[in-house]
Amino acid sequence: VSPDARPPVEFSGSKNVAWKVDIPGRGSGSPVVWDDRVFVVTAAPVSDGARGELAFQTLCFDRATGKLRWRKTAVQTVPHQGTHSTNGYASASPCTDGQHVYSHFGSRGLYCYTMDGELVWKRDDFGQMDTRNSFGEGSSPTLVDDLILVPWDHEGPSSLYALNKATGATVWQTRRDEPTNWSTPLVVQVDGRKQVVMNGQNFARAYDLKSGEELWRCGGQTERPAASAVAGDGLVYVGSGFRGSFMGAFRPTGRGDIEGTDSVAWELTRDTPDVASPLLSGERLYFYKAKTGLLTCVNAKTGEPYFTAERIPGMSSTYASPIAAGGYVYLTDRSGKIVVIKDAGKLEIVATNDVGEPVDATPAPVGNQLFVRSADSLFCFAD
Repeated sequence: VSPDARPPVEFSGSKNVAWKVDIPGRGSGSPVVWDDRVFVVTAAPVSDGARGELAFQTLCFDRATGKLRWRKTAVQTVPHQGTHSTNGYASASPCTDGQHVYSHFGSRGLYCYTMDGELVWKRDDFGQMDTRNSFGEGSSPTLVDDLILVPWDHEGPSSLYALNKATGATVWQTRRDEPTNWSTPLVVQVDGRKQVVMNGQNFARAYDLKSGEELWRCGGQTERPAASAVAGDGLVYVGSGFRGSFMGAFRPTGRGDIEGTDSVAWELTRDTPDVASPLLSGERLYFYKAKTGLLTCVNAKTGEPYFTAERIPGMSSTYASPIAAGGYVYLTDRSGKIVVIKDAGKLEIVATNDVGEPVDATPAPVGNQLFVRSADSLFCFAD
């Protein structure tokens, strides 16, 4: 949610394009913007073949012009395992605190660079992930205070790591009895204490940020979750929608197993999201049904629907999460269509746009600009 951003409502591959640059290779990690820099990650082919050698790269572009400022290759290697046809090998979004930028390539490691591209440290000793059905990797790290949180859920031993962001040293590691999971950690503050909330196939869980100790858990999730948690106004929302449906609103003040207690504010068991994360904007919680373009909006406090599984023209398959900016919600279809609706309890379509290239990464609204990473390009749209 970027309430102060005012990106264009209408745009296309030829309209309101401030600049467009080619991105070598594949990656569905979202663009990350800080001041005058835009960062993306990619896995660029070095040799031919379905399992050829790849260069795992971080690219930094000038925000105003799109000019490439720097490109750094973290490692060049052949992936140890395949990936789903709709996934690549650079699906985690980078993150930055304005001093350093962190690029997570999963089994290829986590790399910390200065804002000018100098390598500060790397961690390539987590091991090799064995993902469900070789569907590939994709969980992004999370920066908070002096830590960077690294999720590591797969078919082998799973963990959540907290690293010192300055050095890469492990501060704590908490084992998780969870299989493959593509969600990203969320940090919330509860009564002056920060919690790390993670989705999971067995349980949604929260951990103490300082120690990694598990604080609470709640079952009900579906298989192999990918959607990340969101939070606001004292509630945490966690959902999944593959081979089942579940969305729960949790009060994070509970302890232990909170299933069936008053720590669960409400639950839904239909039309819940699979890959795309829900969007919390004000009193409204938006989410897709599974990977479709069917959109639901509920009251975030009560779970009561404003509208349910509404078909959006032009929307049929979704990986990118919905975003809110300037009083509008932007809905991105995998085809490259981006539908803009009013951020309201009544569905009202404002514009239907098409960037002309497939899009799986969640767009980034900043100021009067909208950054969209497609299969082949990075767009900057502005009025």
